[in-house]
Amino acid sequence: MDATTANSQRRSFSIKLWPPSENTRKMLVERMTNNLSSPTIFTRKYRSLSKEEAAKNAEEIEDAAFTIANQHYEKEPDGDGSSAVQLYARECSKLILEILKKIPKSEDKEISISEVVPTVQETFFDISKGKRAFIEAEEAQELLKPLKEPGNSYSKICFSNRSFGIDAARIAGPILAALKDQLKEVDLSDFVAGRNEAEALDVMNIFSEALEGSNLKFLNLSDNALGEKGVRAFGKLLQSQTNLEELFLMNDGISQEAANAVSELVPSTEKLKVLHFHNNMTGDEGAVAIAEIVKRSPLLEDFRCSSTRVGSEGGSVLCEALGMCSHLKKLDLRDNMFGPEVGLVLCKALSKHENLTEIYLSYLNLEDEGAIAIANTLKDSSPSLVVLEMAGNDITADAASAIASCIAAKQLLAKLSLGENELKDEGAIQIAKALEGHSHLIEVDMNSNALRRAGARVLAQTVLHKDEFKLLNVNGNVISEEGVDELKEIFKKSPEMLASLEENDPEGEDEDDEEDEEKESRDEVKDVEDELESKLKNLDVKQEAILDTPDSN
Repeated sequence: MDATTANSQRRSFSIKLWPPSENTRKMLVERMTNNLSSPTIFTRKYRSLSKEEAAKNAEEIEDAAFTIANQHYEKEPDGDGSSAVQLYARECSKLILEILKKIPKSEDKEISISEVVPTVQETFFDISKGKRAFIEAEEAQELLKPLKEPGNSYSKICFSNRSFGIDAARIAGPILAALKDQLKEVDLSDFVAGRNEAEALDVMNIFSEALEGSNLKFLNLSDNALGEKGVRAFGKLLQSQTNLEELFLMNDGISQEAANAVSELVPSTEKLKVLHFHNNMTGDEGAVAIAEIVKRSPLLEDFRCSSTRVGSEGGSVLCEALGMCSHLKKLDLRDNMFGPEVGLVLCKALSKHENLTEIYLSYLNLEDEGAIAIANTLKDSSPSLVVLEMAGNDITADAASAIASCIAAKQLLAKLSLGENELKDEGAIQIAKALEGHSHLIEVDMNSNALRRAGARVLAQTVLHKDEFKLLNVNGNVISEEGVDELKEIFKKSPEMLASLEENDPEGEDEDDEEDEEKESRDEVKDVEDELESKLKNLDVKQEAILDTPDSN
């Protein structure tokens, strides 16, 4: 059963606070080194370390704190890393104090971080790194050895990117069965690629039986071309889950029948927070089945049903179901065939989503009617919105006022994507004005909107001096060569902030002007012709009147 190749994905955007950059980690080590070696209230009370000792201990403290915080992040409920950052800082502070307390009075003996921090046991077992390849029995036996070690603490496993045959699955099955009571997260995405259907289904059945009865919070079965047969092969595993919080079924050939099977086999979704169905062939009737799952998931925070071939009928049912999920933070419905009527249904659901921070509504055929309705709804809800995407929806300047009003109300907005619409300069200028006070703005995408020099210039001037701003995309428009030069001049001190303009049509503006002039000229000619024709008719009438007048003599 060959794994379906995923469609090229448009770049998504999400604010993440974890992990910290290498530069941030180095700066923290330097600061801790200084705290351990310089006179402070604590070093006076205990004893300071030499610069060399302090540097060594600071590195070990940072590494230990990072490991603890990173393990927390892997199962962090909010997913943005904020609590991991807080834990990281607390651990560093705590370990500094512990080191100082344990410094011996004699300077002859060194203190080791291992005396302060107990060994952090590994909890994540991952074989997905490296080359994508088949895995057979002998390699599986060797590769999975750590999972058989007595007293191991593995609670999260990832078998993605390695294709299991039947013999390798028979090795893995008993190991997983013995481990299942301690497992919390299982990633089996893309683990039967290249296998024929019969073998792939047998492998899935073995894994399903081995993990049946486990108490998982996270399950990823993406990229396995499951179809209905594959979903049912995982039936024992799916039916036994009562505390699942995250479920991923992306690029799995989820048809109407498969969607019905998922709805049937995952009866317990009361704790589900994340549900992703990206890149499937679900269709309208499949969307109805997914809507039933959504209705049973009152705690849902992150829902993705993008590129699933859902039309107006299924989209309406799905959007109605989303109205029951008042905890939603992230919504991705991109690349479906909804139409403006579904936009009207969706706006009713959005009015109930006060916690929404990211919304992806690109390529849904919303048109002005749907876009205006959604913008008006979002204006008065979702105060913490960070990402707004509505690209490729045939939105014109007629909808710009409503969208601009919505944007003006979202002061935390970091990314705005309105590319591949028809907003033109008139719409772009309104959008730019709405963004003037947004200090958190990072990225604006207005590509392929028939923008000319004026619209592009106003956008550039609006975002240029924002502290956090990183990228403006106005590619694919009709900006003149002079306009392109002007944009480059505006961004000359930070050229990386301006996206490539390779697809811009510098002749487009002139061509449009010529078309306008030709139209005006044709109109003028027609006016002259109409006037001449009218005069000729009047002349004919007068001549006829003269001919018809009786001779006065």
